[in-house]
Amino acid sequence: MAKQAALARTTDLDPIDRLEEKVKLLVDMIAQLRAEQARSAQDKAGLLQEIDTLRARLTDAESTSTELTALRDERELIRTRVADMLQQLEAI
Repeated sequence: MAKQAALARTTDLDPIDRLEEKVKLLVDMIAQLRAEQARSAQDKAGLLQEIDTLRARLTDAESTSTELTALRDERELIRTRVADMLQQLEAI
């Protein structure tokens, strides 16, 4: 009879043991997900900083490009004026 009581008790505890194991697995999974979320947040912050840096560099490049275009136009204007002056000197 004692064996039957012990067997019944063990059988009754099996579902609780399985539930306990599942709860432990769930807790471990939650801890892993939180760690992954923290890493993702750090990665996101780093990428946002990199985006800001790249935007600043793009703005600098665009202003440099605009300045370069202006200088080329100015150089062409000077070249044209010098050519006109040389033609006038040749005419004399």
